[in-house]
Amino acid sequence: MASLQEQLLQAGIVDKKKARQIDKEKRKAARSQPKGHAKVDETRELAQRALADKAERARELNRQQQAQAEQKAIQAQVIQLIRMNRIEHGAGDVPYQFTDGKKIKKKYVSAKVHEELTQGRVAIARLGERYELLPAAAARKIMERDEAAIVLLNSEQQNAADSAEDDPYAEYQIPDDLMW
Repeated sequence: MASLQEQLLQAGIVDKKKARQIDKEKRKAARSQPKGHAKVDETRELAQRALADKAERARELNRQQQAQAEQKAIQAQVIQLIRMNRIEHGAGDVPYQFTDGKKIKKKYVSAKVHEELTQGRVAIARLGERYELLPAAAARKIMERDEAAIVLLNSEQQNAADSAEDDPYAEYQIPDDLMW
């Protein structure tokens, strides 16, 4: 099979002089290329870059989806811990006020539960729009996963700090009927 150049010569479309000139230009272009360097194919490079960018976007999307799945799993664990450990306190007659963000909330509890809340043995957790009472140990487990779920957990250190020696109001008596 003859080359395209030979076929064009036989058909009379190109003469021998023009064919030699084209051969000369091809050899000159090949010599001007440095040895050891392959011809750069720009379209192939662009295609490879596009594939690399697409793969990077896919990896980033996968990371985001994994993070969302982990967050959902943590929230499910928190909800499960709250439901399993909540303290049934019934309707109480003593109001206990606490802050949730910038709002002051009130929950009616029994006198015993009120005392345990102030001493840090019971905590308050947010479950949707409701507030549940939990043992302090369960509240600490929940705080390891999501600190925002626990609204109130008084610590023993806080109670000790309240009774510090440098308190200027330490010598004043607090009335028994005063409740916050």
